Amino acid sequence: MNVARVLVCGVCALFATVWAQSAPVSGIYTCVDAQGRKLTSDRSIPECNDREQKLLNPSGTLKQKIGPSLTAAERAQLEAKEKQEIEERNRVSEERRRDKALLARYPNRAMHDKERAEALGQITAVTNAASTRLIELAAQRRKLDDEMEFYRKDPKKAPEYLRRQVEENGQSVAVQKRFIADQEDEARRVNGRFDDELVRLHRLWLTISK
Repeated sequence: MNVARVLVCGVCALFATVWAQSAPVSGIYTCVDAQGRKLTSDRSIPECNDREQKLLNPSGTLKQKIGPSLTAAERAQLEAKEKQEIEERNRVSEERRRDKALLARYPNRAMHDKERAEALGQITAVTNAASTRLIELAAQRRKLDDEMEFYRKDPKKAPEYLRRQVEENGQSVAVQKRFIADQEDEARRVNGRFDDELVRLHRLWLTISK
């Protein structure tokens, strides 16, 4: 008998819990629908799903405001808007961080010009070394051409080592020329970066000078 009573009490408690979880928030719901009618109910009003509803205490005081129920498309649109706003805030924050770091690195125009000159100076040094190597290769080629002159009528009769040296010389010249072209591209890239930075820095320097 005691066991049966315990089981019955347990089932009753379970039903009470389920009912409490599914029951609507107690209070009085009120709103004005699309036709301008003021509606009141003891639960959420379907006619006002597209607009704000007020939940009142039994005393008539405001308990809370309940926003309109959104459709799937409206929720997707709202989520997209919120995502866009977050991305924009992150972009602005990142831009401010970059500006702060840039200003700390270049507090004035002289510092910026100095670093540009150093960067371009390194490129120039490498380019000059490649140009010097081209001069050496040109001198070497003249000597090889002098030796090949003997085989001018039929270059295939030239010794294999001589023909190999001529070929390697040509390949080395091509490599150095490509290297110099790459350094010229790098110089343009560096100048472009410093030019872009300078535009931003002028704005930052003007801001801190006010």
